[in-house]
Amino acid sequence: MPNIVLFSGSSHHDLSQKVADRLGLELGKVITKKFSNQETCVEIGESVRGEDVYIVQSGCGEINDNLMELLIMINACKIASSSRVTAVIPCFPYARQDKKDKGFFDIAVDNLYAEPAVLQWIKENIPEWKNCIIVSPDAGGAKRVTSIADRLNVDFALIHKERKKANEVDRMVLVGDVKDRVAILVDDMADTCGTICHAADKLIDAGAVKVYAILTHGIFSGPAISRINNAPFEAVVVTNTIPQEEKMKACPKIEVIDISMILAEAIRRTHNGESVSYLFSHVPL
Repeated sequence: MPNIVLFSGSSHHDLSQKVADRLGLELGKVITKKFSNQETCVEIGESVRGEDVYIVQSGCGEINDNLMELLIMINACKIASSSRVTAVIPCFPYARQDKKDKGFFDIAVDNLYAEPAVLQWIKENIPEWKNCIIVSPDAGGAKRVTSIADRLNVDFALIHKERKKANEVDRMVLVGDVKDRVAILVDDMADTCGTICHAADKLIDAGAVKVYAILTHGIFSGPAISRINNAPFEAVVVTNTIPQEEKMKACPKIEVIDISMILAEAIRRTHNGESVSYLFSHVPL
């Protein structure tokens, strides 16, 4: 692909390499290090003059450092006369807080969706998917689960939870019938996993025969892994927007959907000036 350069930040090099491989590109040379006072230093190791630059950096690990590193890389490419710089952010940082609803971008933003890849995983890995029920662990995810349920032509349910304070759930009420069905919990992210593990127990108590969880971003902090190991899940499925190798060693229930082809195709389409909306309903081959 002419006039395109792909750089990787230090947050998720493995995913960046997969994206580069799918595009038939070499990752651009970049050196990231820290000064003795812990300030981030970035050196771009090749010319980007007139190039269409893409920087892959996920909001995981040392989030604040990685965000700052991304900003410095963008600035370095701008100063070096690149024609355009696009940040490819698999897991967008600071999106859990209310700020995300205020729409603070004054530049073009394409929000990519894991839904087509999730639908493909369900059909390929859950033999009883035609008798499943898609469950949202909270009322806020109702739109997400109804979309998936509609496209699978199955029923959906939701769990209404009352929180006393952030990260602590007080009471859960299941709305919908899961008896003798395979229940698939779907959510955008799981951090300490208190909610989805409570939800799994609730579904088993209500008569579900199997419970799966499919989550776009698996943050898995604090007691998350031990909670999943002790919960009645067949599998907890996440995408690789965040590195999961170490978590998978500690928890055999975790399975990963590779979304590098979605990012690669989004980059290719953006570079060529094509529509990205095709990816909202299709998984690129």
